[in-house]
Amino acid sequence: MRWRRVAAGPLKSAAWAGRRRASWLLVLVVALGAGGTTLAALSLRNADDERIGRALTQQTTLTAQTVAGEVRRYTTSLTDLAAALGAQAQIEAPEYAATMADMSPERLPGATSVSLVVETPADRIGAVQTYWRARGSTGLALTPSGTRTSHRFVVLTRSIDDTTPSLGRDLSPSVEATEALTTARQSGRVAISRSYRLLKDAALPPGRQQLSFVFAAPIHATSPGAADAGQFRGWLVMGLRGHDFLSRTIGLAADRNVGVTLSADGRDAVVPVARWRPTAPLDTGVPPRQVSIPVLQRTWWLTVSATTRILPDTDVHRDLVAWLVGGTLTVLLALLTGTITTARDRAVRRVAAATTALREDIHRRKAVEAQLRERENELKGFAGVVAHDLRNPLARIAGYTDFLLEDTTESLDAEHRDFLTRVRGGAQQMQTLIDDLLDYAAADNQAVRHVPVDLNQIVARVVQDRTVLDAHVQDAVVAGPLPTVLGDPTLLRQVFDNLIGNALKYTRAGMPPHVEIEAHRQHDGDHVRVEVRDHGIGIPPEERETIFRPFVRADNSGRYPGTGLGLAIVHRIIERHDGHIGVDDDPAGGSRFWLTLPPATTDLALASGPAS
Repeated sequence: MRWRRVAAGPLKSAAWAGRRRASWLLVLVVALGAGGTTLAALSLRNADDERIGRALTQQTTLTAQTVAGEVRRYTTSLTDLAAALGAQAQIEAPEYAATMADMSPERLPGATSVSLVVETPADRIGAVQTYWRARGSTGLALTPSGTRTSHRFVVLTRSIDDTTPSLGRDLSPSVEATEALTTARQSGRVAISRSYRLLKDAALPPGRQQLSFVFAAPIHATSPGAADAGQFRGWLVMGLRGHDFLSRTIGLAADRNVGVTLSADGRDAVVPVARWRPTAPLDTGVPPRQVSIPVLQRTWWLTVSATTRILPDTDVHRDLVAWLVGGTLTVLLALLTGTITTARDRAVRRVAAATTALREDIHRRKAVEAQLRERENELKGFAGVVAHDLRNPLARIAGYTDFLLEDTTESLDAEHRDFLTRVRGGAQQMQTLIDDLLDYAAADNQAVRHVPVDLNQIVARVVQDRTVLDAHVQDAVVAGPLPTVLGDPTLLRQVFDNLIGNALKYTRAGMPPHVEIEAHRQHDGDHVRVEVRDHGIGIPPEERETIFRPFVRADNSGRYPGTGLGLAIVHRIIERHDGHIGVDDDPAGGSRFWLTLPPATTDLALASGPAS
């Protein structure tokens, strides 16, 4: 009994010591895993912030260039129209209408109207009204505003946005319009007003009211035969709605990437004129960019804010992926470590229990100890199996972060790159299958365009792309004259890339690859037949119908890499082009894949061939 008490003490102490060691080791593994995951996530987040900042700067520059270019186009159009009116011997309503006939919302987005404005002394209003009525403006009624000595009336107008024309309106009460008219006459060039609210917008609901601008171009008589040659005739004035201009001008350029606010000087201060908000929400964590744009005699300001879709992969939060993958790895490593480190503790506890159970003789004690040693060996073997079986899942899980390593190599130090390089395996093994599955789905669902496609160019591009990887490909592929067919260029390129790639890949050992491509005219005249022949391993006759099914491969192709989807993709694409595809034996050895496609023209310089 004394021996049992003496033996139990050291065993219990060893068990407690083992538990302490296991606990500290688990704490160390979790701490290292959490620290590495934190560093990787922070590094990826910083890299994403830098990429978003560069993308926002590029979008700001593009948006500013787009707005400035559109303003220049509006200015040029107005200058040309004013010159055309000045070149007429006498401005008449029919000639004015013909000159402005091309003005449309598509050509000038946001423009409201283009009007001829003339300066009229207060004592000449009746005479001016009679004069322009005689020139074809039959409905003209000049309505002076206030008791000014001089007025500026709209005598001819052309509505662009289908709103009610402002014929006969006096622009003199508008401080902004008067300022732009005065500047244009004094400078002899197009002038733009400060932002202001159009009078006719006052009757609209607040949500539809817009701040607008006025472009004014001076008109001088330039026709030598005109009675007023060399004199100032008036102004050509164009109204521009700020929101319509901004949304239609930058809508395509901004897309879902950024939101834009246009600001300009108003009557008393710089005010927001219009805002463009895409469907994607704004990223409030990214500071917006502001840029100024010189617009004639004034300055506009653009405030460009990033959205959550400014980068193509912003839906994938790489820092969150790093947290997820790193956390998963840490948990798995902790489980593996716990399994290994606690195996000895479990064995010691079992030894202690068995030793306490010894009652009588040394033989029983040795038998129990032998049994316990056997159990211990089994547990060690179990721990080894667990360690071996978990290594592959860990490597596959780590593979999903391969894109993190490729995108952030320069921004991570050697320790983090080493951490990320352990995660490559699984993604590389599955990438080919995933790509083929996506291509198979696209071949079934993607809209097919029917445009003329030169198969000579398609084959040449496929050979050129494959030559980059293997310089001997160009000599191995021989193509005769090929027709122009009706089809989708992208899908047809995928067809020939698969067929040529298979012909190069499935080559007999020790033989150089050789591929021949030629075309024949079908007897029915509705299709052309294209053949791709190789000198490869061939396809058994009983399998020539099944190889076009998904995930089916010929029995003799086992040592060649592949997923069994390539020919299924080709078959689906050809079917969607109203064609047929098949494979025959090549008398020279190998296989002869043939397909039929509708020609783009019936005038084909091809030899007649057998109809399929």
